[in-house]
Amino acid sequence: MTEASHDTVTRQMRCGPLGRSVAWLTAALLAPDLARADDPLLLYNQDGFRLQAHIEAGLNGVVERNLFWDLARVTAPAANINPKKQWFESYVKPGLSFSKALDSNISIYGKLSGVASNTRGIDAFITGNTGRVTLEEGYLGLRVNPVAGPSLDISVGPREFKAGTGMLLANGGTSGFERGALKLGPRKAWEFAALGRLSYAGWTGTAFYLNPNELPSSNSFTKIIGADLRYDGDAGTYAGLTYGHVLHSQSPYPQAALGGIGPPNIINNARDGLNFANLYWRANPLSTVPNLFVTFDGAYEWNRAINLQAWAGRVQIGYTFASLSWMPVLTYSYQTFSGDNPSTTKLERFDPLYFEGSPSAWSTGSKSSMVFINSNANAHQIALRVTPTERDTLTLRYSYIDANQLHSPIQFGQATRVYPTGSSESLVAGVTSRHLADDFFLEYTRKLSSNIYLTAGYSISFPGKGISSIIGSKAPWTGGFVNVVVSY
Repeated sequence: MTEASHDTVTRQMRCGPLGRSVAWLTAALLAPDLARADDPLLLYNQDGFRLQAHIEAGLNGVVERNLFWDLARVTAPAANINPKKQWFESYVKPGLSFSKALDSNISIYGKLSGVASNTRGIDAFITGNTGRVTLEEGYLGLRVNPVAGPSLDISVGPREFKAGTGMLLANGGTSGFERGALKLGPRKAWEFAALGRLSYAGWTGTAFYLNPNELPSSNSFTKIIGADLRYDGDAGTYAGLTYGHVLHSQSPYPQAALGGIGPPNIINNARDGLNFANLYWRANPLSTVPNLFVTFDGAYEWNRAINLQAWAGRVQIGYTFASLSWMPVLTYSYQTFSGDNPSTTKLERFDPLYFEGSPSAWSTGSKSSMVFINSNANAHQIALRVTPTERDTLTLRYSYIDANQLHSPIQFGQATRVYPTGSSESLVAGVTSRHLADDFFLEYTRKLSSNIYLTAGYSISFPGKGISSIIGSKAPWTGGFVNVVVSY
């Protein structure tokens, strides 16, 4: 997601950038002396001035079968979309950061980095053999850390920023489509971020102004202001509240037809003026059971201009079996995101904004997260993680996903189709049965060194009645990947 101001530094990647990505990764894998150094990319560190180089790169191979449960065969037969996909993607992210102490309590700092990403083959969204080079981070900041009293941190420019647990504000940059690297998703930074942070005695208050780095082909020109207040306690506990307001946006919303019969109505510029609040916390509820934790997130959105009132939430409980071999960690979570109720004139569709979309964060399912964004969806999710060795991690995830509202858009009115209603047929959107899918995802990560990680995964998604009744089949959607990521 990038603004027009970035078009001057954006170009299409062909074989050259892909070759450079491979070269970066190969060099890292074949440089044992570099891997063994304590800080191999520290370029200068004297007289209060520190200059640090950074390099991150990734290669990923992906295979998909019966993609999207072959929904396109029913909903877009004229497109003749092949449900078998395989592609290769890569990226390289070089950067340079600095800090300079002005005195014992005051310092300035900054970072400059870019991303070159590429996809070879045609990916899940029918885009491929493409890529881009874009600016990632480019900020300057000032830190004031007095001996006593609150500390101050101010920065301006493109950079990463996450509010709370990433329920609404986390992924400021978009990959995939014309930029390539759909699955690796190397872009995280906001195209512009102005941050002011005040910290004291466990409390942190942050004021922010954000402009997401959206795709040029689908730029909503969204601009957000807000503030986050949080308290960090002992043993990873925390509590916080985020409030935000969308100053401007051209992003539209779909609204269910009244009664659920008919195509959804598209409200142009609907995100403009949105207000949102997000309460979040994590606690260890029993002092006698220190390995037990509970988390909660709740969000409410409102916009009087379009009569919108929407909500979402998640409760998670987890336990670490520290005394057992492989140290299993078992978690259960239930998350829900309101959908538009077709029986009211209000708009109840939840806008997930720029959430952190990994399976360990806020995605709804694994495979299903490519279809069902965090709107008009509920999910029961269970995860079991084990660590057979210090270098190996194995995680199994299961998700049961259903719709929050029937006859209501799930992802921009997907599954709009003719459906029998009584003695006639009508156009409907969304699904007529709540159960959407059952997802299973097995992931293995091997730490090859302190800077190099190998990850392989396999996932399978069985369509629920809400989907199988549309496609007339219960055939699962399967897929796998293998990637290597290097980060210095």
